[in-house]
Amino acid sequence: MEAPLHCLVIEDETDTARYICKGLREAGYTVTACATGQEGLDYAIGAEWDIIVMDRMLPGGIDGLAIVERLRALGKQTPVIIVSALTNIEQRVSGLRGGADDYLSKPFAFSELLARIEALLRRAVPGQDSAQLQVADLTLDMRAMRASRGGHAIALQPREYRLLEYLMRHEGQVVTRTMLLEAVWDYHFDPQTNVIDVQISRLRTKIDKDFPSALIHTLRGVGYCLSARPPDAGHA
Repeated sequence: MEAPLHCLVIEDETDTARYICKGLREAGYTVTACATGQEGLDYAIGAEWDIIVMDRMLPGGIDGLAIVERLRALGKQTPVIIVSALTNIEQRVSGLRGGADDYLSKPFAFSELLARIEALLRRAVPGQDSAQLQVADLTLDMRAMRASRGGHAIALQPREYRLLEYLMRHEGQVVTRTMLLEAVWDYHFDPQTNVIDVQISRLRTKIDKDFPSALIHTLRGVGYCLSARPPDAGHA
């Protein structure tokens, strides 16, 4: 039987911390939680962790980004996910460039947080950059926030970047319109517009148009799938 994975949760919002810790323990993780920046820094550098989940805004004079930067300065490559209400593109960029491996916006679904943790742990092997996603010849550098396919750079708008990141994190899985609205647009209701169709069309033009094989597939009446292999026959 494999030993449980050890997760450090640094979060000062009591309800959010309880929500994360409960879900992780139910998923089989051993969890340690703390609520201030100083305490979080002490725990983070004082022990070995399989994954760290932390808020960016913390009390105690030390924020989450400072903790990540200190970890990286000490040569520790522990995967770190920042969960934060600071969600504009500049804040996400600064978090990733500061050394975080992933950045999840509040509010979030625990299922997505768990999926991102699992993805980081799969990639956390020596010599591999955990801040890079790759599907076939499509690569997404999350620290530089740059995409390329077949070695050719792809210019993305902020919303296109978030959409592509989400699809790549769910490679081979069907993602529904509801999932995309919540994760990419922060909508928790259906605005009854074609915003998803428009953005998918624009992303397809950039990702698939000039390449021999399509990666973005539509499953009519269901959702979308990003995969090097086409979905079942009958889907576009």
